[in-house]
Amino acid sequence: MLPIVLLSVFGIALLFLGFLKSKAVLLPATLLFLVVALGVNFLDWNKTYLYFNDMLRTNNLSMVFTAIMLGSAFMVVALSSSFIDDDSAQPAEYYALMLFSLVGAVMMVSFENLIMLFVGVEILSVAMYVLTGSDKRNLRSNEAALKYFLMGAFATGIMLFGMALLYGATGSFTLSGLASYTAHPQTGLSLLIYVGLLMLLIGLLFKVSAAPFHFWTPDVYDGAPTIFTAFMSTVVKTAGFAALFRLLSVSFGGVYTFWWTLLAIITALTLIAGNITAVYQTSFKRMMAYSSISHAGYLLIGLASLGTQTKQAIVFYSLAYSVATIAAFGVLILVSQQRSTQTITSEGVLTENFDAFNGLARQNPLLGLAMTVSMLSLAGIPLTAGFWGKFYMFSTAVERGQIWLLVVAVLMSAVGIYYYFRVIIAMYFRDGATEPIRVAPFFQYVLVGAIILTIGLGIAPGLLQGLF
Repeated sequence: MLPIVLLSVFGIALLFLGFLKSKAVLLPATLLFLVVALGVNFLDWNKTYLYFNDMLRTNNLSMVFTAIMLGSAFMVVALSSSFIDDDSAQPAEYYALMLFSLVGAVMMVSFENLIMLFVGVEILSVAMYVLTGSDKRNLRSNEAALKYFLMGAFATGIMLFGMALLYGATGSFTLSGLASYTAHPQTGLSLLIYVGLLMLLIGLLFKVSAAPFHFWTPDVYDGAPTIFTAFMSTVVKTAGFAALFRLLSVSFGGVYTFWWTLLAIITALTLIAGNITAVYQTSFKRMMAYSSISHAGYLLIGLASLGTQTKQAIVFYSLAYSVATIAAFGVLILVSQQRSTQTITSEGVLTENFDAFNGLARQNPLLGLAMTVSMLSLAGIPLTAGFWGKFYMFSTAVERGQIWLLVVAVLMSAVGIYYYFRVIIAMYFRDGATEPIRVAPFFQYVLVGAIILTIGLGIAPGLLQGLF
């Protein structure tokens, strides 16, 4: 509970700091606030507490997910120094909204009551709607925000309707009450349970960009400012999957035979749609959007194959994916700021294409290495954290005997290697701009940290075992 309180207070404090004439204090203050929240998060380690009339539960698992989200937010904020030099930017409001969104994300990973889940989803979503449209002079940003808001509102309505049906069937909003009803029905399970669970899953699957609820993702990721795209594709996705895991493992394990088939089909569709469509993209941001969809599919394997290894697999995969994605977007931010990366497509839309990375590794070895490690991890190549993340996910499918789902995942992983290696080939084997890109010292620290963490977890994946 302490991270929720502190993040709320820190967010309000940032709004007041925005009245200062100098913006220079905002970035270090935000980083300090995130470090404090991360440290306080572990004060209750190895303890379980219930807060707000048993609506929130903190345990080791929720603290680990919270740590991943706070660490991801720290890395993203550290890459946002351009806000300070941009006269049209409002960094105080941006950083405050990011902290407020983290409040919702922490609620989503710690909820014990469906009402708290709904509140967390709304706090997270509303902040992201505003951040998506924060570049007011950019029509793509405006379009992305409107599209995200309208589709998100419908998804939230469906999710809320599902919660109402579940309450009508069980008379309880608590996870323990739902679990008790589904595990030991007195007169057989009501149809409302199945319909309510289906609608609740639709709302949450929309948040994590699972097919067929993924159509908003490419336009929103492409239109939003890159720094917020990085935040959205890591923190929001981690919170969504933590919520899904908590919901299905605690409350609906008793009706696993009902929802696993549906979730397995959605998993296969997500893997196919994300990977196949990513192959045809010429914009790096849109490729990363479809990559995000495909990785939602890999994470869904663990949920569809819910078992003893699922918890470890989701935590490890979320961490590996977040670190690699932030590193990739960090390099993109520098390239887009210092190179001409935009071209006009046949539709007249501005896109950031792969040619921007031509020759990057020869001019900026650190940026080339960071992007290479990131792409290799996302592709699941050995000696990177991404390899073990996929290995753990595939192991859950083997444990449940879902071999057909494993075959689909392996084939789509092979497809993914193609479009990830397009970036590596552009950096090392094509000629491009000759002027090196300037990298600020703190920017370098973030990229080096991402490289070390990705390779370190790839070499020693057992470092996280036994923590939760």
